[in-house]
Amino acid sequence: MRVLVEGRNYVSQIARELQISRPLLQIHLRKLEQAGLVTSELELSEEGKSMKFYDVTPFAWQLTPNLIATAAATLTVAEREGEK
Repeated sequence: MRVLVEGRNYVSQIARELQISRPLLQIHLRKLEQAGLVTSELELSEEGKSMKFYDVTPFAWQLTPNLIATAAATLTVAEREGEK
């Protein structure tokens, strides 16, 4: 989301800056939008081209012991090379 921190931007520009395909970016942006972390707005350019803009939704996390314990439970330890 770093490219969005500086302000709203449209899909094609974000994809260029991140050097990923627009379809892959749109998948990630949809998930972020479903989580409430970004918002989108469809606009028409002067040429009549449809442009979808995304912007970061202001949010704050309250870090609690319970949240840390929940997150820690999802962590995995990668196997060291050569060990099984």
